Amino acid sequence: MLSTLLAEVHEELAPMIAPPWVFALVAAVIFIVLGFVTYSYRDVANRHADKVAAHDAEHGHGGGHH
Repeated sequence: MLSTLLAEVHEELAPMIAPPWVFALVAAVIFIVLGFVTYSYRDVANRHADKVAAHDAEHGHGGGHH
């Protein structure tokens, strides 16, 4: 009886809105954009090294960073 119920309740899969390679392409583009955003922050700490050194000297910290 259970096998006849399972056979009769066959669901039709919904069609995809795009081919599978489109989803892979969208994911790849998102990762590339996020990679460029991350890469754009690569030198932020060095841009402000003079301010950090001035702050450390003003507050009596040693020469190194924490």
